[in-house]
Parts: sequence; structure tokens; C-alpha cells
Amino acid sequence: MLERLKKSLEAAPVVRMNNYDYFVNPLTDGVPRMDPMMLAETLDAIKEVGDFHCDLIVAPEAMGIPLVVPLSLELGIPYSVVRKKRYGLPGELEINQSTGYSQKEMFLNDIKPGDRVVLIDDVMSTGGTIKAVVQGLQKIGAEIVDVIVVVEKGNKKEEIEKELGIRIKTLVKVKVRDGKLVILS
Repeated sequence: MLERLKKSLEAAPVVRMNNYDYFVNPLTDGVPRMDPMMLAETLDAIKEVGDFHCDLIVAPEAMGIPLVVPLSLELGIPYSVVRKKRYGLPGELEINQSTGYSQKEMFLNDIKPGDRVVLIDDVMSTGGTIKAVVQGLQKIGAEIVDVIVVVEKGNKKEEIEKELGIRIKTLVKVKVRDGKLVILS
């Protein structure tokens, strides 16, 4: 399962950003070019593990977008993107994202109390994005049905799950060893 994705991850270059090992992959960065069969394989795996009995699929900008758009089309479930810029729409909620390489504000829009939400993201390393989005959804009063992350890098998942009281499903676990990305599962 996920053979194309794993092969692509094994070939991913690792770059240093602010003392942080960041890997570059089509699914997580949009470069180099994406093999559509790898995307299809990944989307099939997301559908296989996910509970999509929900009202809305939510994904952070930017690389959550290529995941939620085809899921929305295929499943007939609306999606909303957690944006990196303020629109000032009624009910917009500002959240603060802190990752291993950046800190910024993000904005939740058109999510209402009681909405049943599935959160999809491409990578979880420090857990900063997932944590900010989940806390924002909880503040709004949305019900988090499922959280699915394609690539888990590092060992923060259990800590974030415990802190937020949620379960996070991941498809592939990786780590950086000697400047290379290694597949763990």
C-alpha cells in the first residue's frame, strides 16, 4: 500500500530551514511535479481509513488543498480551507500556528457550531498546525469526526493526541536520518 508515495518520499531531498530538517516532496510541497497516480493512491488510502460521515472537510492551506478538492468532488462533501490571510468575513476565527520552521496566523471561515468536520493535512511534524486548527474547531463548537494526516514525521503524534483529546490517523511515518528521509511504516 502507498508504494508510489513511499518511493517518492525515499527520494525526497532534505533541506535545513532554521535548524529544522524539512523534506521536499510533490505531495507535501507541490514540487517537484506530482505523479497523478501517487495522488490517486494517497486519496484512496485516505478514503479507506477515514470516517466521512461529516458535514465538511477542512484542510490547511496550501498542501491540504490538493487533497480536499478531489475528496470533496468524489464524496459530495463541501470543503473549507484554513487560510493564511484574513478576509474579515462574519464569524472568521484567527488561530496561531507554530511549526518547526515558522509562526503565523491562520483563519477559519464558514465553520459553524455543531458542524461535523473531518480535518485532512499533508504532514505532521511538530503538530503545530494540527493543534492550532483542532483548537480553533473546538472553540467554534464543531464536532471533529476524524483527523487524517498523510505523512507523520517525528514523534509528536501521541503527545498532540493526548493534549487535544483526539485520535490522529496517519498513513506513512518517516524520520530524517543522516540527511535522508527514512520510511518507518
